[in-house]
Amino acid sequence: MEAKPLDDGRVALRQSTDPDGPALIYTRGEIAAFIIGAKSGDADFLLS
Repeated sequence: MEAKPLDDGRVALRQSTDPDGPALIYTRGEIAAFIIGAKSGDADFLLS
């Protein structure tokens, strides 16, 4: 997975093994919410 900050403040995520494939674009707030949630354990259910 690759992440790239865009000039307008959004963040693009794409699969690094498919550089010509599509990218998902998130706002800075969405990325922040994801990171904060992941750090607090909100995504731990994905590991079980």
